[in-house]
Amino acid sequence: MKSLVLLLFVTAIHAKHEQYSGWKSFYVNPVSFDQLLKLTSKIQELHLDFVRKAAVNREGIVVVEPKYQDDFLKFLAKEKISNRIHSDDLKERFDIDDQKIEARKLATRSINGGSLPYDNYQTLDVIYEYIDKIAEDYPEIVTLVSSSKSFQGRPLKYLKISKDKFVSNKPIIYIDAGIHAREWITIPTVTYAIHKLVENVTEPDLLDNFDWILFPVVNPDGYVFSYERDRMWRKTRSLKDWSITSFLCRGVDGNRNFNFEWNTVGADDDKCSPIYAGTKPFSESESRTVGEIIDEHVDRMVLFITMHSFGSMILYPWGNNGSLSHNAFSLHTVGINMADAMNRLSLPHFPNYVVGNSMLTIGYGTSGAAEDYAHYRGVPLTFTFELPGLENEDDESNEFSEGFHLDPIYINQVCVETWAAFVIGARRAGDLFGKKNL
Repeated sequence: MKSLVLLLFVTAIHAKHEQYSGWKSFYVNPVSFDQLLKLTSKIQELHLDFVRKAAVNREGIVVVEPKYQDDFLKFLAKEKISNRIHSDDLKERFDIDDQKIEARKLATRSINGGSLPYDNYQTLDVIYEYIDKIAEDYPEIVTLVSSSKSFQGRPLKYLKISKDKFVSNKPIIYIDAGIHAREWITIPTVTYAIHKLVENVTEPDLLDNFDWILFPVVNPDGYVFSYERDRMWRKTRSLKDWSITSFLCRGVDGNRNFNFEWNTVGADDDKCSPIYAGTKPFSESESRTVGEIIDEHVDRMVLFITMHSFGSMILYPWGNNGSLSHNAFSLHTVGINMADAMNRLSLPHFPNYVVGNSMLTIGYGTSGAAEDYAHYRGVPLTFTFELPGLENEDDESNEFSEGFHLDPIYINQVCVETWAAFVIGARRAGDLFGKKNL
């Protein structure tokens, strides 16, 4: 029966992802900062999409539409930037991903973290059911907040976790995920943090000494759309007007929509662009909700982490121009502490984390980003995590046998190692800034 179901599923997805037929992805490896800057300077001109961010001497993966592929290859040759093919056809890669996810649904029903499995990517309904159940089962320490709604009317759910309902003056740790819809691996790292704070408490000092705000799916509309319709979807799903362009080019990049140097660099006025900044700062209810949380709790918030993928990086402000914050030493040292914690637990074929200023590490500026806004408002430690993404090479065929995105077999591993970073990050934040509000 399972074989029949899988066969029917494979048949059904054959027509899915058709819009990505002929799209290619390339490994690119800049060996100098000059090469990195030249590479990233082509992002808007050639509509490049870095699904795994490049750094100096660190391969990135970039997606290129068919009409720009010849120009892109000519540019790489001219600048002598090392490259190789990652995928000749993205549709085929996405089909592989879908088959793997469905096969794991059929083969396993394990529960590795309380009532939420960490052996596969989950639907929004499953994630929300877990959040609701945690709040219902642990009312003495968990408060569910869902007062805001997405453009399509879905509740924006986050949890406040505290031993005394935020009454005391404890420092606050904030972590979110899923503002970019397609970055599925980010979401289980935050639900796993909920599990470790509430269901399987092995570090009791984290509740004794801190209050927590955990927001697993900032962009639920986009997540559902990426899960059901378009695997590469990144933005929200809002409509700005009733024009044909707005219908065809929906949504805003939530991580370009915060009120810090909004739409000045690394963003776009084009509604069809994946990095469209919106009509104004906080035009999106999703980013606005995060901003309101920051503004409400900034006097006590000592650590802000927003989860992204891929790249195995920990990035900090300022991302718009590469200048260093007055707090740069603390940002860098705490970033190193968190990276070391993950690297110690990492699998041998996972890349080590790189830590650094956002622009100086990835070679391009970003404006209107959550990490910069939180720091601008006064949170001393703010970071963007870029989680791992990898492909396993078949030694015999010299081809890559994995799908396009991180295989679900690695979800639990990424959650465990990322939790170790949250633990050390919270403790270091407490040591450095725990009394900033006193």
